[in-house]
Amino acid sequence: MVKKIPLGSTGIDISPLVFGTLPLGFLQADLSPAEGGKLIRYALEGGVNAVDTATLYETYPHVREGLKGFRGEVTVITKTHAPDPATARAHVERGLKDLGRERLDIVHVHAARIADPFTERAGVIEELVRMKEEGKIAHVGLSSHYISAVRSVASRPEIEVVHPLINRTGMGILDGPPEEMGEAIRLCAEAGKGVYAMKALAGGNLIAEARASFAYVLGLAGVHGVAVGMLSEKEIDANIALFSGLSPDPVVWKELESRRRRLAIMANFCKSCGNCVAACGSGALTLVNGKPVVDEAACVLCGYCGAECPEFIIRVV
Repeated sequence: MVKKIPLGSTGIDISPLVFGTLPLGFLQADLSPAEGGKLIRYALEGGVNAVDTATLYETYPHVREGLKGFRGEVTVITKTHAPDPATARAHVERGLKDLGRERLDIVHVHAARIADPFTERAGVIEELVRMKEEGKIAHVGLSSHYISAVRSVASRPEIEVVHPLINRTGMGILDGPPEEMGEAIRLCAEAGKGVYAMKALAGGNLIAEARASFAYVLGLAGVHGVAVGMLSEKEIDANIALFSGLSPDPVVWKELESRRRRLAIMANFCKSCGNCVAACGSGALTLVNGKPVVDEAACVLCGYCGAECPEFIIRVV
């Protein structure tokens, strides 16, 4: 049985393993809702009780399929990347409709690459708080790759949950080393915020040291859970066992840690618009002779560049 951990002062108890749905959608594996839903359901039946999605991921159909008929308690977390209050409200309303729910448990301001979301997304935060008062959202959160933004959450009563980027190499953190992000996480947890981490494997770059990388993040003071993208039942089983404190199967983990992921760009179909370069918060993309070229040492394999590509020629594989 997967243990449950209080998510700060929210009153929610979550499994330390959170199902991250980003890889299921068009930005990465592009599974059908039936295929993705089957994996989500398998994880839920194995004891995982929190699912992380976002408007940007286009995985609401997968989540709804996974939840269909499930009788257990599930915390559904989503995010809005809206730049303005009206769009944020539309995103939440869409989430409620597409997920078939009367209330969303947590809605994050999806501000991964925004240094000061409390200024640049002030209206969005206010709108989410308003929708909380209306009963459409239970808790308002913030997702970020910035230490400064995570640190600010500790003193912001309107933000109850934070979803920070943290891994043992610091890959993807935009304004400092992992030690400083770890300290910001600790401050948030001490202030009663729920904290569940993202990019513990740096988007797949740390797969070869997955067990050590998960142990690092789970061992940080204040981390209540980690969102992990999973694309097979074998991977789900291995992660559930690992996050439950069971001895990992060395044969299974040798196979899982031997996988490699990369950013695939079909440059022959590129129209040279540069949208992908502007969308990359890690500075991993540049245009060379009008075509995007990836610096694999800097790429965190988030796939957000693919979301901005009008030709849909970029994907994490």
